[in-house]
Amino acid sequence: MSLSLSPLSLPVALDADRRYPLDFHLHSTASDGALSPAELVALCAERGLEHVALTDHDTMDGVAEAAAAARDAGIGFMPGSELSTRWRGVGIHVVALVPDGPRGALVEGLEHQRRARIERAGVIAERLEKAGLADALAKARAQAGSERPLGRPDFARALVADGLVKDFPEAFKRYLGSGKKGDVKAQWPEIGEAVGWIVDAGGVAALAHPLRYGLTRRKRGLLMDRFAEAGGQAVELVSGQQNPDATRDLARQLVERGMYASIGSDFHAPGGHAAPGSMSAVPRTAAPPIWQHPRLRLS
Repeated sequence: MSLSLSPLSLPVALDADRRYPLDFHLHSTASDGALSPAELVALCAERGLEHVALTDHDTMDGVAEAAAAARDAGIGFMPGSELSTRWRGVGIHVVALVPDGPRGALVEGLEHQRRARIERAGVIAERLEKAGLADALAKARAQAGSERPLGRPDFARALVADGLVKDFPEAFKRYLGSGKKGDVKAQWPEIGEAVGWIVDAGGVAALAHPLRYGLTRRKRGLLMDRFAEAGGQAVELVSGQQNPDATRDLARQLVERGMYASIGSDFHAPGGHAAPGSMSAVPRTAAPPIWQHPRLRLS
């Protein structure tokens, strides 16, 4: 099930003006992505990617299907998940890259996340019904098309289908974004607890898209310090599209802390600006690439 990274296939250092045929942040229908795990892997192969990780939100339910598809396609595969956590009242995501799949404390941790998502969906539905979306839970479930725990994107699609908003961005702007009626804070674990689950499973924890939390540089540094203190060893240096100056500054923060650099598209669905392997340029940096981590360099 784990990723096979040959020292000859990927560089030992990150350099500018180079394309990396990998993506360590991808979503499928096991959470809020539009493609099944097998369809996602097929698209990755079509786009020439050689190493991928499936990192669905708070679940690893799609890993077995994706791993089988990756074997058939000849692509290196890493089981993973994107865990929802909190730090100082801010929602923070942590990507778990787990070569041997879920085990130890991570198994119970993922079950905790599943229950938290189910409870949160019920509260979101209640609030949106008061805002005019009748039978909100059933309509979101219909949009999801499966029995997986619902997320805000499912409710966003329900709002669009019901005509309450014209598109996905408006759904978040009016109902589901930060501070809106459908912005329900689930009982996510403190970031250190979630990192502990990952480490216990023999995995590597990577702080997801650190430039998206609206933190000052100082607070981002404090977050990274807490993350490292808990056992986190990597940060997503590039996640989708981002400002190159901010990326270079982030790289300096990684080097200062001796942290590994990960990269990924955070791909969810075809048709938008994002695609597997599509992301901003990676700057030259002394931060070692995450595929050089001893837990991930498997033969």
